[in-house]
Amino acid sequence: MLRWRSSALILLLSLHWAAECQAQTCQDPDGKCDFVCDSDKKNCGYRGKEFGCDFEDEGQCGWTDQSLSPAYSWERHQRGDKLPDSGPSSDYTTGTATGWFMGVSAVKTESLSTAVLLSPEMKPSSPTCRLRLRYFLWDSGHTGLGSTPLWASILRNDSQEAIVWRPEATSVRGWREATVFLGRVPTAFRIRLHSQRTEGRKGDVAIDHLEFLDCALPLPLPGAECPAGMLECRSEGCVEQRQVCDGSDDCGDGTDEENCESELGYQLCDFEQGLCEWDLRSLSTLKWVWTSQENISRSDPLKGPGRDHSNNTVSGHFLYVTVPVGGLKNDWASFQSPLLEPTNSSHPCKMVMYTHQFGPRSGGLTVLVADRKIYPVWERGGALGDLWVKAEVDIVTDFPFQIVIMAAIRDFTYGGIAVDSIMLSPECRLSSANYSIPKFPSSPKDPCATPDKMCDFHPDCEGAEDEAKCGDFSYTGSSSGWTDSSVGDQGWMYEKLNSTLKEEYLYVAKASGQQLTDAQTRTPLLGPSGPACTLSFDFALTGKPDHIGELSVRVIDSLLGLQPKLWEFSGKTGTDEGVWQSAIVTVGARKHRFQLAFEARAVKLCPCAKIKVKNVRFLSCPANYFPFSPTGLSCNFENGLCGWYQDNSDNFDWTMLSGVDHTIGIGKSLVVDMWSPSLRGLFGRWVSYQQSTGSTDYCLSFFYKLYGPNTGTLNVKLVDDNGYETILWTRSGAHGNMWHETHCPVPHQLTSFRLMFEAVRSGFDGQVAIDDVTFVARPCTMPRMCSFEGHRCGYSSSGQVHWLHRSGYSTTMTGPKTDHTLETELGFYMMANTGANILPSGSSSVLTSPVRQGTALTECVHFWYHMGGVNPGSLTVYMKPVKGERVKIFSDSLNQGDVWRHGNGNISSALVDWQLEFEVIGAGGKDSHIAVDDIFLSAHPCEDLGSGSRCSLEKGMCSWSNTQNIKVDKLDWELTSREAEKHHTTPPEDHTLGTERGHFLFLPSSNRTAANQNAQLLSPHLPPTKGTCLKFWAYKADSSDSQLWVWRVSEGRLHQLLVVSELRGLWRRFDITITSTEEYQIVFEGIKGATGVVALDDIEYTIGVDCSNKVTDPITTTPKRDNAGGIAASIIVVLLLIATLIALLYYYLKTRTDANSRLLSSTSSSTGGGFSNETYDSEHTQDRVTVPPAQNHPMAAGFNDVSVSGDFREMEVA
Repeated sequence: MLRWRSSALILLLSLHWAAECQAQTCQDPDGKCDFVCDSDKKNCGYRGKEFGCDFEDEGQCGWTDQSLSPAYSWERHQRGDKLPDSGPSSDYTTGTATGWFMGVSAVKTESLSTAVLLSPEMKPSSPTCRLRLRYFLWDSGHTGLGSTPLWASILRNDSQEAIVWRPEATSVRGWREATVFLGRVPTAFRIRLHSQRTEGRKGDVAIDHLEFLDCALPLPLPGAECPAGMLECRSEGCVEQRQVCDGSDDCGDGTDEENCESELGYQLCDFEQGLCEWDLRSLSTLKWVWTSQENISRSDPLKGPGRDHSNNTVSGHFLYVTVPVGGLKNDWASFQSPLLEPTNSSHPCKMVMYTHQFGPRSGGLTVLVADRKIYPVWERGGALGDLWVKAEVDIVTDFPFQIVIMAAIRDFTYGGIAVDSIMLSPECRLSSANYSIPKFPSSPKDPCATPDKMCDFHPDCEGAEDEAKCGDFSYTGSSSGWTDSSVGDQGWMYEKLNSTLKEEYLYVAKASGQQLTDAQTRTPLLGPSGPACTLSFDFALTGKPDHIGELSVRVIDSLLGLQPKLWEFSGKTGTDEGVWQSAIVTVGARKHRFQLAFEARAVKLCPCAKIKVKNVRFLSCPANYFPFSPTGLSCNFENGLCGWYQDNSDNFDWTMLSGVDHTIGIGKSLVVDMWSPSLRGLFGRWVSYQQSTGSTDYCLSFFYKLYGPNTGTLNVKLVDDNGYETILWTRSGAHGNMWHETHCPVPHQLTSFRLMFEAVRSGFDGQVAIDDVTFVARPCTMPRMCSFEGHRCGYSSSGQVHWLHRSGYSTTMTGPKTDHTLETELGFYMMANTGANILPSGSSSVLTSPVRQGTALTECVHFWYHMGGVNPGSLTVYMKPVKGERVKIFSDSLNQGDVWRHGNGNISSALVDWQLEFEVIGAGGKDSHIAVDDIFLSAHPCEDLGSGSRCSLEKGMCSWSNTQNIKVDKLDWELTSREAEKHHTTPPEDHTLGTERGHFLFLPSSNRTAANQNAQLLSPHLPPTKGTCLKFWAYKADSSDSQLWVWRVSEGRLHQLLVVSELRGLWRRFDITITSTEEYQIVFEGIKGATGVVALDDIEYTIGVDCSNKVTDPITTTPKRDNAGGIAASIIVVLLLIATLIALLYYYLKTRTDANSRLLSSTSSSTGGGFSNETYDSEHTQDRVTVPPAQNHPMAAGFNDVSVSGDFREMEVA
């Protein structure tokens, strides 16, 4: 035993040495591209000691396009600056728009076109050689992928080509992982990646992040001979004794397979010269055939195993069975050995064979012994992939016997089962005994349910027979539902200790496979499942070593394929064998049938180290089961997810994050970190439980955060019974490092429906979060912010013509070509056609908001408007109390060019509920219109723009805005504070307050976006001037290589005003006198560097007054903001306050004596109500944050049982 351990240790060290590249640098030029870590591995299809290629270098690791026609080819791609309508949303390696990958060109031809990507020449590989890659297959144009959109082959120096990989041709908008098993190639070879289509868009077939694994042939041990129990190859490498005479060239020079037949008595049948003595006759009409890939097909990649095992070529022979041309009549086929002599346990007959079980037609393979009766001794179920897998079977019987190999074939579109390289040990001796027909086993009874009803978590048969062998240990014999699908040297076994205790478990043991891959065991196809589905089990990784190994759980989706790991454990649970731990893993809602898999890898398998699993249970998994949520969809996420769950068919997950919530500041919210380097794919979705129909409209309100210079998009969607998605609400771009509240109207539905939060990863440097979701059966009040993307926000139209909800894309004659929100043709706005033929002169049309509840505070409504054409008419904005006359707060009647302009007006409602009205009056115009977009209600009064603007950024961005025009910039300036910022480097304090709580605008540098990308901050349109002073404070760290430019833009032309250089890590003030003969905007342009940050604060401009305080311009007419209503309402509020103070004084004087007597009894009290948030003083002479008293509200206390009253009010939270 000691000797064996010593040998294993030496082997382990030698493998570690090879893997960590401790070998001497190869001086022989023939050693180039030989999968050994030398300094010369640059253009070998991989680079360096990682043996990987990510296509970030222009050399592409030596891969070249070798397509036969320029109509369809491979190209090196980046995603680009905007989200494409085809191809990946990012590369796989970096997960950003700047990373590179190889993708196909667009194609549209009458016949099939083939694109070919060719690797450099590589040296011979080992039997364990495999290529792990990430691939992308998406039918973005809905033209069909075809049957062979992607496959791989190896091309040998003798021009023989063999197919080695054929992924399922399913369309998924996301990167997937696959392993290509290259196997033993005895000559130099190249790898070819093919794509074959007649029509498709650019990038819809792509590959990235290649890794070559375990491809090197055995190396000489450094300064040592092979340990006892191992064979030394002629090349001085070492192989284990179990690899000797197993039908596979593990040495690479044939040493381990020499003299096996002539001297040692082994019997090898590689089927190159025929059947040897194997008999293909069978009682079944379905027959095995002796053939080669060359005979099956060289033109259809889906037919046959692609290659034999013995030679790894298309010309090599094997035995094969699949669905015949005439269709499937019997679903099984068998062949058998000649009659063999009895054996015993000390000298069993040992058979080694290699099987290829590929595609949905592969139902499994069984080895039976036929002596006096027929019984199984080995089985391997289902499809194992596109590779040859080694199998070992030991046979012990007291009677003469035959080995029967039987395949089960399913009636599907492609695939089959092949057997090759059967090696029988010397103990498998031919027998001359008389042969008697054995007793046949009883046929298995037919299943009690159709395949789609088996293992669907719903009993359909008597005694739940259809659920009994699905992997749940609570059913008798259920562990038999787990099938070992390992292809490597470790596999899963099942053991039942005794029938009394019913102690049964799965454990990892040595296996016969060649590959150095994880042990894997799978369930049958399960589901679909519901959102509450969980997997519970106990596990043990026990033994004396400090590290036993790894154990994980993963889902294999029938459509999406191999999914990321759901759960994993590494290390050990204890030293003693009885140390178990429990795990509960969320499986969640799965739309498609799926399998669950346990995967494990032990560092060393021996009696001193074990990996085991027991008590496997499936809990709450039926697809139609939705747990009761006392608050429905209303949730603050402090104690769970309420009526929401993660969509498992998306690309990435939302995560529950503590410390950044809106509810109590230190609680939980749902977050997607777009800057996470591990994030891949386009979208992550959070879905509600099914909602029943109703006769009323609904309102979904929530708080959200969209933060970062390159954030992405947040959508709210409605999903109907058929899976059709409708956008109800959307936001994108930077919204500041703060929580915003919004209300999303949900129209009443005639069928059941679900709601969905969708984070779209169109940006790579930011954070998206949601919290405090409320869903009520009543219409929404007026939202604080409305961009009209997806819906009208409850705004209604009245008058002679209707306001139209439209986009520039749908505009035919008149109207803005782009919206203001997105600055694209696809963005939406509200528009009234004011042409004389539509809206006669003097006629009006009114756009009215939903009712908003009044407040004692003065608020500011901001909006953007567009007036175009000849005599477009006038736009007047009113505040309309529910009771009383409306009050004008803004008006304009000038056509000032094809631009969106900023307007605002104060709202003082004096606690009276009110609505907004946008009234358009026609003026006999021609091809004219008036449009509005991006209506925003601020909690602070408006700034006076008559003579200029001073923005401290403590109450928001004032009238400054980020452009969303991707033709102009790629990033956004972001509003934050040092205290709130958790991710990027910032100035240590703001300039206004000089504290960590003060706000500023900043542009960080990171590797998540391309170098030298820019962000533009725009002022409102300002009038021509002979001298207007711009003052601002800027910050740039010493280490920052970011840049700051200041521009004046007029009619699309940029005029440079200032370039800010080194600031030495301090806030510095700049004054610029601006002159312009045309209307203009001020532009702050930040240019991202590799490191550091640039920031702005206290931005001020004085219209018509230069920087020497000289008045340069006469007073000009600007759009009027009328505050008469606000003044009147303010007087009413003042009178109410005076009356209240008098009443309070009277009450105080009356109760003073009682208060004094109670003073000693109690000094503590509780106040409560609403969400716990920071509030801000109107004057900022000191630190600006006032912390309210401790709350005694159910949300603040961490309860999910939140009720929302009818007077629920919105808040704007900084």
